[in-house]
Amino acid sequence: MNELIGRVLDFQRDVFPIRSDLYERLATKGQSPKALMISCADSRVVPEEIMRAQPGDLFVCRNAGNIVPPFSQANGGVTSTVEFAVEALGVRDIIVCGHSDCGAMKALMNPAMMDGMPNVAAWLRHSTAARQVVETSYPDIAPEDRARTAALENVVVQLTHLRTHPSVAAGIARGELTLHGWYFDIQAGGVLALDGETGRFRQIEHDQPIPVALAAQPRRAVGQPTYAEAAE
Repeated sequence: MNELIGRVLDFQRDVFPIRSDLYERLATKGQSPKALMISCADSRVVPEEIMRAQPGDLFVCRNAGNIVPPFSQANGGVTSTVEFAVEALGVRDIIVCGHSDCGAMKALMNPAMMDGMPNVAAWLRHSTAARQVVETSYPDIAPEDRARTAALENVVVQLTHLRTHPSVAAGIARGELTLHGWYFDIQAGGVLALDGETGRFRQIEHDQPIPVALAAQPRRAVGQPTYAEAAE
C-alpha cells in the first residue's frame, strides 16, 4: 500500500504539472465523456489504459462480471450510472466489456466457488442466461473453455439487459446511441468486438472498421409514419 500511496506523490510532482491545463479545463468547464464503458472490476482490466483514454474521455462503471441488471424500480448503482451517462452527459456510445480469466464467470460456471459469498451469488444471477446458453448451446465444449465462452455470452446478455433501461431504449430509438460488446484478452492484449449483424465476435484490427453490436440509426425519421400508421 505504501508503494501505491507513493505513486500519488509521483502523480502530483511529475504528471499533474504536465497536464495542468487539461485538469483546469475539466474543473472549470466540466466533463463531456465520449463513451460509457461498463467493465469488470478485475484489477487487470483498466478501461482507460485499454482505450488510451485521457481524463475526461471515458465514463466508467466497474463491477464483478461487467453486469447490467435489467431495469427495475429498485435503485442501483449501475442503473443510476447508465441513466446519468445518457441523460446528463449525453454519451453516444456504451461499451460492455468482458475479459479473459474472469473470476466471476468461473464462479458462474462453478457455483460451489461462491460458497460463503451470498452477495456474489445473488449478483451473478443476472448472468444466469449466459450459463444456460453455454450449457445448452455448447454441450461438447472443453471444461477449460467454459469460462471464456461464458464471458463472451455474458457480454451479449448484458447488452440485452442494457436495452431495457428507458434512457437507453429512448436513445436507441432516436438513433443517438451505439452499443458495443467487447472482450479483452489479458494475456494477448487483443480486443474482440461483437458484430451485431452476424452475431459473432471479431478481432479489432487497425485496417478494418470496428464491429458494433447495435449501430446508431433512428427508428423513425421525423415526419414519417409510426409503426401503427404504416401497418394500416
